[in-house]
Amino acid sequence: MAKRREKFGSSLAAVMAMAGSAIGLGNIWRFPYMTGQNGGAAFILVYLLAAFILSLPIMLCESLIGRRTSSGTFGAMEKLAPRSKWKYLGFLTVISPLVILSYYSVVGGWSIDYFVRSVAGGFGQDVSSYFALFVANPSRPLLYHTLFIVATVLVVSRGIKSGIESFNKISLPLLFVLIVIIMTYSLSLPGAMEGVKYLVKPDFSKLTPSAIAAAMGQSFFSLSLGVGTILTYASYMKKQDNLLRSGAGTAFFDMVFALLAGFAIMPAVFAAGIEPGAGPGLIFETLPFIFSKMGLASPILSRSVSILFFLAIVVAALTSSISMCEVGVTYLVDEKGFSRKKASIVIFGATWLLGALCSLSFGPLEQFKILGKTLFDFCDHLTSDYLMTFGSLLFVIFVGWKMKKADVRDEFTNGGRLGVSGRIFPVFYFLVRYVAPAVILIIFLSNLLLK
Repeated sequence: MAKRREKFGSSLAAVMAMAGSAIGLGNIWRFPYMTGQNGGAAFILVYLLAAFILSLPIMLCESLIGRRTSSGTFGAMEKLAPRSKWKYLGFLTVISPLVILSYYSVVGGWSIDYFVRSVAGGFGQDVSSYFALFVANPSRPLLYHTLFIVATVLVVSRGIKSGIESFNKISLPLLFVLIVIIMTYSLSLPGAMEGVKYLVKPDFSKLTPSAIAAAMGQSFFSLSLGVGTILTYASYMKKQDNLLRSGAGTAFFDMVFALLAGFAIMPAVFAAGIEPGAGPGLIFETLPFIFSKMGLASPILSRSVSILFFLAIVVAALTSSISMCEVGVTYLVDEKGFSRKKASIVIFGATWLLGALCSLSFGPLEQFKILGKTLFDFCDHLTSDYLMTFGSLLFVIFVGWKMKKADVRDEFTNGGRLGVSGRIFPVFYFLVRYVAPAVILIIFLSNLLLK
């Protein structure tokens, strides 16, 4: 007799889990610096437009595949397209999130170190060079990378309700409270309004083709699309849950948090007179400098904000890493018959090893290059620019052209019982069949030719 599959306790729990998957370093680390590099408000407008017209339909494709089959990515393809080459999509979307988790955990480890350093009293006089010194010394980054992976695996090993659902019930509200506190403080700084103007006043002259592609790609990265995390979480949803409402709720929470993160970071950047296009180092190099500069006027307040900020980064990183870990664990449990604890240990070993090598690429392995990139940069480039977009393309093609339209409608509308979903279905199906594949292909080619 097959073991009964665990389910989320409620539709709200499912939305919080998927929102937790979406809300992560993509919002609090990547979104602010991508906005800074690509022109501010104009970039945000394209990002918001892409989220609803492009990313939400892709998310719904993953959701309806997952819930219809009650299987992880590999098992879902085997059920819906048995003995076909679509199984390779299932395999791809098991491997992709584990590669992401490997280097993502390195950044998660950095955030733990910065949180600990903030609690211990700040970054001292060498704040401007702290990051370079930290990553060049292998022992501490490896230690915190290990702690981050351990924390991720411990939550996943406890299961859906006791682990993932329970963690997200605490972490999601905490994240929103933390980011609102930080935003309130940031907006109170002298000169902060220049940062607000940067985020709300579009300059369309800066909206280059590469910036448009970056905004669309950011909506993919932010919502964890194309790598099976949404599909896997949806496989634990109850059949009566409303997919449209769950997907829209997830996208809404994700976008709100991204905007809050932007308004928490950019006003502080402008208040300190820092270049907004500082790039990936904005969080780990620029902000500690800003906090230390603020500390000259109010040391206790500055230290408190620094502690809260890096705590928010740690929590945000964990909510996403848990979903990526769950994809691999689900595969081993469903397809290989592993217990959840054994599967968690196997995923820990694999991701820890690749993550350790990524961490060492900032120090001893710095000269080891793949296509001219360090291992960390190569993994980031491969997954965010290619695997996520390619996976998303295959998902929309599968739902739009491989699955029967009647089956897609049946799952989307809960067997015709959801009136609003039924009225929206023709729009969704048109976007999935024609618009999404064309736009994703453009993004993929842009990443290939413009980077």
